[in-house]
Parts: sequence; structure tokens; C-alpha cells
Amino acid sequence: MANKVLVVDDEKLIVKGIRFSLEQDGMEVSCAYDGEEALNMARENDYDIILLDLMLPKMSGLEVCQQVREFSNVPIIMLTAKGEDMDKIMGLEYGADDYVTKPFNILEVKARIKAIIRRTRRSERKEEQEKIIEIADLRLDCDSRRVYIGDREVNLTAKEFDVLQLLVFNPNKVYSRENLLNIVWGYEYPGDVRTVDVHIRRLREKIESNPSDPRYVHTKWGVGYYFQA
Repeated sequence: MANKVLVVDDEKLIVKGIRFSLEQDGMEVSCAYDGEEALNMARENDYDIILLDLMLPKMSGLEVCQQVREFSNVPIIMLTAKGEDMDKIMGLEYGADDYVTKPFNILEVKARIKAIIRRTRRSERKEEQEKIIEIADLRLDCDSRRVYIGDREVNLTAKEFDVLQLLVFNPNKVYSRENLLNIVWGYEYPGDVRTVDVHIRRLREKIESNPSDPRYVHTKWGVGYYFQA
């Protein structure tokens, strides 16, 4: 799929030149000429990256950047005609990923776009991989909420899965029965801590080869339960 780029600048000749050059590289380019238009387009579309001029009509590039960050992590490169370091620093503090000072070399801009998109894609792939956790012969698929011991799928109830997921994502952290009850069942749950004990027992029966000598879910006597990675 083509990378989708939003170019924002009130100088139409600059926008035209950037658009032409990016489209030559197979990118899909949208254009905005003031801050309000840019913000609306960023809300309504999924872009892979935004090139955002600092000085814009209706709303400055810094304001646009700050508001985009309230709903999106899309990479943003600030374009600025100013050379002062303070503007660059402000852009990065407002959530920009990089900046380019005008007049710029379009080859440098394209190189930075491609580098940031590559870095973002790697980060996204890593996040996807982290949704599947494998420890010894235990595999937890957080998206499908399925659990496997080796090649065998283990059928957990919703709450058993929630308890296991919490413990797996916080290895060696000991949770009291009260903590588990509040986190997994909620503070308004009318039951007592024996509910936790029952779920831990059932969980061990399903995932442990020897529930009385567990490999994964351990008890710290007098304190609570923890997962040993």
C-alpha cells in the first residue's frame, strides 16, 4: 500500500513541488493550506506522516501539532522558515518527531519521511508481536484471548484469562487477593477474596502439569499470588 502523506503549507508553490516529488515515489499525497483545514483532515483520515509548516493562517503549526497529539500518534515533521533553535525545540516539545528548515532539499525531506515511516512500522510490528506472549510451553494470544500449553488449547473463562494476563504482564510482582479482586472484578464487586482463590485454583488445574507444584502461578504465603517467568 502507498504511504499516505498530508502536506500542510500556505505557500501553494511549495505544496505543489512537494506533492509532485512525493507522488513520483509512489506516495499518496493530500494537501491543506491552513491550520484548521489540516486539523480537520488529520481527524478524518489515517495518514502515515504529516509535513506541517510552522507559520499557517487560522491556526499555527504548533497548535495543530499539539491538538493532533490529543487523538493521534501519526509522525509529524515540522517545516519552518525560521532558523532559531527555540522554534525547533518548541516543535519537538509539542509532539513533532522531526523538523526541516526552509529552504530545504526535497531529497532530504523524502529521506527523513522514509526513515520515520520505517521506524514507525518497526515499532508497530514489535507491538503486534508483544500481543502474543510465550513463556516455556505457555502461549498467550491477547487479541483472540486464547491460551495454549504446547499445541493444546486451554479453555479459560473470561475472568481466568484476565487474572492470567495481569500476572503474565507483571512477572514476579506479588498481588494480594484484595488487589486481584479490585483490578479484575472491580471495586463494586460484591463477592469476597475467596473468589480469587477459586479462580487461581481452577487456573492452575488448567495450565499447570502439577497444580500442587506450579510452574507458572505461585503463592507467596500470607501475601498473595505472582507469575514466575
